[in-house]
Amino acid sequence: MSVSDPVLDPLARERAHLISSRAALRAMREDVEALDIKDVTANWVNSLVLGRQIEDRIKALADLADTPLFFGRLDYLHTTQEGQRFYIGRRHVHDADGDPMVIDWRAPVSQPYYQASKKDPQDVGLRRRFGYTAGDLTAYEDEHLSDPSELETTSRLLQTEIERPRVGPMRDIVATIQPEQDGIVRSDLSGTVCVQGGPGTGKTAVGLHRVAYLLYAHRERLARTGTLVIGPNRSFLHYIEQVLPALGELEVQQATVDDLVAHVEVRGTDEAATAVVKGDARMAEVLRRAVRSHVAMPKESLMVVRGSRRWRVPAYEIEEMVRELLDRDIRYGAAREALPQRIAHAVLVRMEEAGEAPDDRVQNAVARNTAVKAVVKECWPLVEPAKLVLRLLGDAEFLAEHAEGLLTEDEQKLLLWAKPARSAKTAKWSAADAVLIDEARDLVERTHSLGHVVLDEAQDLSPMQYRAVGRRCTTGSATVLGDLAQGTTPWATESWAQALGHLGKPEAVVEELTAGFRVPREVIAYASRLLPHMSPGLAAVESVRENPGSLAVRHAEDPESLDADVVAACVESLAHEGSIGLIAADARIAPLAEALTAAGLAYLSPGEETTAESRLTLVPASLAKGLEYDYVVLDEPAAVVDGEPDERTGLRRLYVALTRAVSGLTILHSAPVPEQLGAL
Repeated sequence: MSVSDPVLDPLARERAHLISSRAALRAMREDVEALDIKDVTANWVNSLVLGRQIEDRIKALADLADTPLFFGRLDYLHTTQEGQRFYIGRRHVHDADGDPMVIDWRAPVSQPYYQASKKDPQDVGLRRRFGYTAGDLTAYEDEHLSDPSELETTSRLLQTEIERPRVGPMRDIVATIQPEQDGIVRSDLSGTVCVQGGPGTGKTAVGLHRVAYLLYAHRERLARTGTLVIGPNRSFLHYIEQVLPALGELEVQQATVDDLVAHVEVRGTDEAATAVVKGDARMAEVLRRAVRSHVAMPKESLMVVRGSRRWRVPAYEIEEMVRELLDRDIRYGAAREALPQRIAHAVLVRMEEAGEAPDDRVQNAVARNTAVKAVVKECWPLVEPAKLVLRLLGDAEFLAEHAEGLLTEDEQKLLLWAKPARSAKTAKWSAADAVLIDEARDLVERTHSLGHVVLDEAQDLSPMQYRAVGRRCTTGSATVLGDLAQGTTPWATESWAQALGHLGKPEAVVEELTAGFRVPREVIAYASRLLPHMSPGLAAVESVRENPGSLAVRHAEDPESLDADVVAACVESLAHEGSIGLIAADARIAPLAEALTAAGLAYLSPGEETTAESRLTLVPASLAKGLEYDYVVLDEPAAVVDGEPDERTGLRRLYVALTRAVSGLTILHSAPVPEQLGAL
């Protein structure tokens, strides 16, 4: 593709390339659809596997009409790419001869699209950005990076793309990735990265795009080991679920922490103080002690009868085996499986000394001997994780024995059930209990580890939840995303160093994103007034977006008219293009729902997909984290703060609610706004 082609009408030429590229992508898809696998599969299992792979490939080659096939172009100057022009897009597209028509944004040759600048052009002469309207290429914008006379300016098309109204689930940001974000996205698989980012800095998108990049760069490895995205709740996961498929990645699993530890049915809840203790990292040692307490030393020697011969293993020798296994500190279940083999080996040594020639089959038979099984049951009995946790929470003496020196008497009292459950099946387990059971399960049997895990909204996890996630990536890496200022649980982490230690990744690199691309400057500056009161020392986000008039604070003189005023503000916001979020304290959701219904305004719940016909979502403040809307109406800020158990958590919840707007925020209140916000 030479830059010397005639350029009589640049826009028409780019549109022609788009049409040709779409035709080439369609041909690639048709080639896959036409594959005949009847003669290449050895059996029906291979046929099913290959058939599934072909189906996934067909899905990955789908041409989404409203998603631009390419969004940029690079014209190189010298070196190996001399005179080459590359179109940068969401996936690779080639023509019938195999020549590239669109280069995958993750390819090394695409990186200068995000990183090149006037100061460091990286051999790029021209960077072209494209603008689209409803899937049609309608504009382009050029940067001549090698021309020192041309000033470096903010891209108008880039700004337009960032501010484009959003209806439906979260979109990818491949067209707008910034240099500092790109550096994180392309960081190596072997290392864990923690991203501290305030509202609107794009940390969630960065984490998802890092997954897409890693799958591109290490596809075979991650296909074997697996990739998982962990979000705070189902509404959030639904909101982000289309980002990776839009980039052609279909195999990434999504879950909440509760999903990971769902070994029992959660039917109960804990008081905040109890949940804090259950989530404390000290509980890991309490559980370890409780599990190991089941190990006992043999009381008498073992006699193994085989045919007419008797083989005796003295108690002290079995005790040495048990202590050696304890000292190795391997999983309880693995040690229990090893003990009968150790005993059987001792018997085989005696057989050999007596002149016999036993083999592995004899050793396995001895290990299964009834007398050996009885000794193993006595010394290393089975431990069922749920029953173990049940006993800890229901038996004060058992808890005190294993919490001695770790938990105070008051903390132990918080853990104990007022009325112990009769069985693990009938117990009203809480979410924190399920995490304890998961820890106990890992002490008994190793948890399967994945190749890469993305953990979003990580600041809200307890130390024990971090450990649960860390078990899923002990042999892999992680991307940890969060904002300490948005920690709204009683156990929210105080520092990333602590969190990463609990995760088992103390060596992780912490990156900070401070440039805001989503939230208007006026809105983020107002919300940032809360930072000194809830997260002192944390840097405020510096928004790059000027949007005068994006913030309005309105006082309802008559408290009785507040609901009507909120409804009116929603109607006003709906006059704009894009999604609308009405955020309120959880206790205010029911009356506001009635007011919306009475006014004839249909609304969605968080997690339900917005459409052009249904753009208003009623959002409890407790579920607002991670979501964003073009326009937000925030009801009664004081009620949001008062809905939390303490002021700091309340202010953090309000900070989250204040920073969900992309284009405009309207605040309505009858009670005074929290004094920490000050006057507008």
